[in-house]
Amino acid sequence: MNVSATGSDRPKDRSVVPDSALRFIGFLAFFDRYGTPPMLLILAAVTQLSLTQAVQLVAGYSLLYAVGQPLWGLLSDRFGRLSVLRLALLGAVLGSLASTLFVAYTPLLITRCFTGLMFGALYPTLLTLLGDTRTGIHRARGLSDLQIYSSLGTTLATLSAGTLAAVIDWRLVFALPALGALAALYSLRKVRDVTPERRRFSLRLAFTNSTLVLYLVVFIEGALLMGLLTYIVPALQDEQIDITLAGFLGCGFALGVILGARLMRRLVAHFSRSMLIFIGSLVLAVGFALSAFWYSVTALTLTAVLMGATNAIMHSSMQGWATDVAPTARATTVSFFVFSLFFGASVGTWVTAGLAESGQYAQIFHYGFYAALVLSLLATFAHELWHRRNLKDAV
Repeated sequence: MNVSATGSDRPKDRSVVPDSALRFIGFLAFFDRYGTPPMLLILAAVTQLSLTQAVQLVAGYSLLYAVGQPLWGLLSDRFGRLSVLRLALLGAVLGSLASTLFVAYTPLLITRCFTGLMFGALYPTLLTLLGDTRTGIHRARGLSDLQIYSSLGTTLATLSAGTLAAVIDWRLVFALPALGALAALYSLRKVRDVTPERRRFSLRLAFTNSTLVLYLVVFIEGALLMGLLTYIVPALQDEQIDITLAGFLGCGFALGVILGARLMRRLVAHFSRSMLIFIGSLVLAVGFALSAFWYSVTALTLTAVLMGATNAIMHSSMQGWATDVAPTARATTVSFFVFSLFFGASVGTWVTAGLAESGQYAQIFHYGFYAALVLSLLATFAHELWHRRNLKDAV
C-alpha cells in the first residue's frame, strides 16, 4: 500500500484506515496496558492474589505483549496490516472478557497474558501503517498524534482504574477494553485490506548489526521507562495517598507527554535525532534521581511528569529510528522493536517485584537512575554511529 496520507480522514479511499480509528486504537492499547497498575493494591485485597502476584499480572501481560511481536510482524508482512489488526482486536475482546471471570492467580495470569498477546499487536501495527503510508513531516505528525492519544489512554487508565476498582468493581477495568475493541472492529468494517506487495523477504533483514543494537537499546529503555512506570501509583498509595488522588498524581506522566510533545516540535528543528535521544534519556535520569534521593509524594509526581517527557522526546525518536533502520522489512523490524521494549518492561517489573512487595520503591528508582545514565550514553552513540554509516552508504 503506497498512499500519501495528509493527516485527515479519507473516508472515500477504503484502503486507508481513518485517522480517527488509528487514534482510538492507540488510545485503547495504552488504556488496557496501564489499567492494571493503579489497582494492584485492590487486586491484592479483594482477590486471592498477593501484591507480588498482582505485580506479576502486569509483568506477564508485558511479557506476552513482547513475545507476540515477532509473530505479529511476520503475519503483518505476509497477510496484511488490517488482517492482523482485526484478528488482534477480536482476541482482545475475548481476553478482556475472560479476565473478568477469575480471582485465582493461575487462571487470571493466563487470561492477562493472552490479553497482552492480543493487545500487543495493535500499536506496532499502527506504527507500520504510518511507516507504509506517510513520509517526512506527515509521518512525524502521525507519530505525534499516536503519542498524544496513547498518553490520553494512559491518563484515563491511571486516573480512573483505581477508583473504578475501589468504588464499583475491578472487573470493570478489564471489561471496558473489550467494549472498546468491539467499537474499533466496527470502525474498520468498511476499510478494505490491501494485499501486501509480493517481494522477496528475508528475516535476516530484521537482524542486521544495526537492528540488533537498536533492540538492545530499546530493551533497556523498556525496562526503565515502561517497567518502572508501573510503580508510580502504588508508591503514592504506599505514602498513604488516597487511591483517587494517587491516580490523579500519576497522570503527571500524561502531562509530561503532552508538554514533551510540544517541546519536541521546537527541539526537532534544532537538534539531530541522536541529540534528542540524549536529551530524553537525561530527562529520565533526572526523574529517577528525584524519587531515588528525595523520595516523597512531590518527587514521585515529578518523576511521573519527567517520564512522560522522556516518552515524548526520547521514545518518539526511537520509534523514528525503528521505522527507518530496515525499510524493506519494516513491519517485522517494528515488531521486534516493540518486542524488545515490552520484554524489557516485563523484566524490569518482574525483577523489582520483591522490592515493591517490601515497599522499597526509593531503591527501585535508585537502580533506575544509574541505569538511565548508562542508557543515555549507549543510545546516543549507537544511533549516531548508525546515522553516520547510513549517510556513508547513501553516498
